[in-house]
Amino acid sequence: MNQHNITNESLALSLVLVVVAIVISNREKLGLERDIVWSIARAIVQLVAVGYVLKYIFDVNHALLTVLMVLFICLNAAWNAKKRSKYIDKAFVISFVAITSGAVLTLSVLVFTGSIAFVPMQVIPISGMIAGNAMVAVGLCYNNLGQRFSSEQQRIQEMLSLGATPKQASAQLIRDSIRAALIPTVDSAKTVGLVSLPGMMSGLIFAGIDPVKAIKYQIMVTFMLLSTASLSTILAGYLAYRRFYNERHQLQVRVQGAKPAVK
Repeated sequence: MNQHNITNESLALSLVLVVVAIVISNREKLGLERDIVWSIARAIVQLVAVGYVLKYIFDVNHALLTVLMVLFICLNAAWNAKKRSKYIDKAFVISFVAITSGAVLTLSVLVFTGSIAFVPMQVIPISGMIAGNAMVAVGLCYNNLGQRFSSEQQRIQEMLSLGATPKQASAQLIRDSIRAALIPTVDSAKTVGLVSLPGMMSGLIFAGIDPVKAIKYQIMVTFMLLSTASLSTILAGYLAYRRFYNERHQLQVRVQGAKPAVK
């Protein structure tokens, strides 16, 4: 199979697609023109910068740089997951612990089983995929937790008054939140190959790899995405629910919707 290289000219001409989106937004008065331009500009700058950084790391091929890059990816994923935690204080640490634990465990299994080699060219792209997927799942878990604690506070208060511990009173909410957060990942696994040809498989095929070999890689990716998302979301859910209670095992005032008194 022949590899296809994108020239600078063809890349520039593909901006026509962005122009189409801007024109549609303008004609339909959606007000997304500035957001589209800003997002595209930011994506280009970020991708170019990351491209040169990765080129340097791949050329150096040092284990320490590889580990530092994985940690950097997990830090960014945790920071972005934290943005969905409007109901939870200090969620960055929880997000980092959950996402990093899931990513490290998955990477360790892949390396020790020989599925991938511990080289930056393989470890870093895989880390980006699993950390990004875990970031979305953890963020959804936070959002679901906050909504459920807010809507079911009466039931929680009743269980606490009857002697239940915070963990017992929150158990069903945590399970429901984790389940809801994992639905996109599970649904994606159900429809892979039928509805969509995922990025890993499509990229390998586009690069000229035999489709059968590309399928094996995609199956591995499906396994690792489900594993990391599940572990990270479970850890985040069971660490985050404690933030809804104070040291006396009472629901926080902010969860109950009370406003501080005006002095």
